This record gives sequence, structure tokens and C-alpha cells, in this order.
Amino acid sequence: MISQDYIQLEDKYGAHNYHPLPVVLNKGEGAFVWDVEGKKYFDFLSAYSAVNQGHCHPKIIDALVEQAKTLTLTSRAFYSDKLGPYEKYITEFFGYDKVLPMNSGAEADETAVKIARRWGYDVKGVAENQAKIIVCEGNFHGRTITLVSMSSDPDSYKGFGPYTPGFEVVPYNDIPALEKALEDENVVGFLVEPIQGEAGVYVPDEGYLKKSYDLCKSKNVLFIADEVQTGIARTGKLLACDHENVRPDVLILGKALSGGVIPISAVLADDDIMLVIKPGEHGSTFGGNPVAAKVATAALEVVVEENLAEKAEELGKIFRKALEDFNHPMVEKIRGKGLLNAIIVKPANGKEAWDVCVRMAENGLLAKPTHQHKIRFAPPLVITEEELLEAIEIIKKSIVEVLG
Repeated sequence: MISQDYIQLEDKYGAHNYHPLPVVLNKGEGAFVWDVEGKKYFDFLSAYSAVNQGHCHPKIIDALVEQAKTLTLTSRAFYSDKLGPYEKYITEFFGYDKVLPMNSGAEADETAVKIARRWGYDVKGVAENQAKIIVCEGNFHGRTITLVSMSSDPDSYKGFGPYTPGFEVVPYNDIPALEKALEDENVVGFLVEPIQGEAGVYVPDEGYLKKSYDLCKSKNVLFIADEVQTGIARTGKLLACDHENVRPDVLILGKALSGGVIPISAVLADDDIMLVIKPGEHGSTFGGNPVAAKVATAALEVVVEENLAEKAEELGKIFRKALEDFNHPMVEKIRGKGLLNAIIVKPANGKEAWDVCVRMAENGLLAKPTHQHKIRFAPPLVITEEELLEAIEIIKKSIVEVLG
């Protein structure tokens, strides 16, 4: 079978809920992937930052295989000898009292919403069913009904109503708007992405996170950071919030928590917040399973052992400077932190970001547009400087070939 055969199979038998680039992959190693014809590509999406540690990292795969041979799943009806050590490791790693393990990023966001609401009722004293959570325009927290209910993107929410109530949307990177919204005594949490990924790597002004955090503290509101995409070294720090020395009250992690091996997510908080959830009130059959516990531990160890946050910080500066020096008239803006970056391109000759991404694939580099004119670049953090420079030349060449 060739690529087109596999594409036709997905088109015929799969739901049409994605619009992939016409590339069929069957192998990955480090910063590279290969298609079924054997063509090699730089991966500059990293499965939306799930593969920060590189494809098929040997240490993570070894942890997966070793545990899979012994015990894969117990459910939480019983204890396992792997969950407790993992919970100790991850809570000490990020500096929290407790962790609630889940699977997908969306599940973790839903978990954080439930925790915040229960905390609002039990601790803050908000009247039953009156809790509000503030979110930001341009957010992307997932695709469940509740999470699209807080979206400002019609592609996410249109046609899926009725919507879950209890959310107030304010402009991102707008302290006065947040301050006004926080005047409502029923607000229990502020859910925010430190950098908005799906919005096109929208980096807020310096100080925005710290001012937001301080405002939340002054109003007895939980600061909830969705670090599913920005966490685990992607932005040049362990967490994007670390750039402003902000410690979220509730921290949401996913994606690279497994190195892209299996779905693993987590919500972390201290006892006074997390312990509002009692037995039977939230959970997941697969959350915290023995394989996940071993894989996540290995994935976090790789981040430290290979200095991936420091690498991302250094290589990110090289990447942005190279594209700024490129100074192409069709590139309106370059923005990002660490190795989470994006460019905004002007359409030309009937061509736009999608066409640039198709050409980059033809030239050996995979990236994906978001919101029509924005292209996100997020290679695995194990990429070398030499590889990065080679990839930059492919990006520049492709822009010139498509946009002139």
C-alpha cells in the first residue's frame, strides 16, 4: 500500500473530524519521522508538543515495555505498587501536595473545573450552582461540551449547544478586563493558558501572568494554569508560568507528560484545594494505571537528565533570530518562547499558510497551520542546533517558493 491508499481508508471509514496534511507516517525517532514511502521529515509539530522528549525515546519506551509485561491496569478499585511512588515523584517534582491522575488533556481540564467549583462551594462559600470560572478569548482547553462552552472560536462551539453555563469570557492579556470580572463574588477560578497555543502561539505581555495571579489572590480566586501544551520544558522553563515565578493554585498537565507514548494527564494542587474531592466524586478507570505511572516518571526524568528546558530556551532564541534576520515581506510576525513558536504569513497569489505547510512537507519538514494565516513550529526538544539550522533553511526556502 502507498500513502494514498491509507488516506482513502481513513476517509472512508473514519470520522471526518480532522484535516491532516497528505502525509502518512509509520516511523519516528528523535526529531524525525518517516512516511510509508520512506521519506524522512523534520517533525515541527511534535504531536502538538506531546513528543517533547523526541519520538520513541529509548528510556521511555523501555519503561513502557517493562511495565506492560507485568501489569497494565488494575482500575482504582485496588491499590497498585506503581501509583504511590509515581504520585510521590510528580508532586515533589512540581512542588504540590497532591496529584489527581487522568488520561487526556481535556479530561484534566474538566477535572480542574470540577475541583474549582467544589472548592468554591465548600471553602469559599459560594451559593450552590452559582460558581463562575473566568476564561479568555482565544482559549483552547479541549473539545468536550463543557470545554467548547467556554470557547470563543465558532469552529469549536458552533452547532454543539446547549452549552454548559458558569463561564465568563474576557479578553486575553487584558488586566483591566480581568480585574472587572473578578469583582463578581461568585468567581471561583481563573483558567488560563500561559501562552495560547491554538490561537497561534499568542504570548501575553510580560507581567500578565503575575498580575493575574496577584488579582486572583486578592479576590480569593483560584489561579488555574492549563500547561498541557506549554508545560514540560517546551517554552524554555519547566513550566511557562516559571517565566514569571508564578505558582498556580491548580496546575494542569498532559501531552509530554508521557513523552507522547500513551495518554497521560494530571492535575496538581495542595491539600486545601485537592481534598475537596471525596471518594466516588471523580475518577477514571485508566487514570494512574501502572503503565502510565512508569512512563510518566521516565518522561519527567528525561527532561531533567537531558536539560531539555535549557535546550529549548537556547534553541528558541536561535530560531526566532534566524527568521527575524530572514526578514521576508510576507512574514508579518514571529513570536514564541523556547521552542514553541509561530509565524503569521500574509496571503499572496492565492496562497496562504496551508500552502506553505504543504510545500514544507514536500521539502522535508512537517508543521501545521492554525487559524488560516498562522503556522506553529514546535520541534522535539531533543533536536540539535545543527538540525535546527537545517530545518530553518527548509522553512525559509518554502516561504519563498510559495509566497514569493
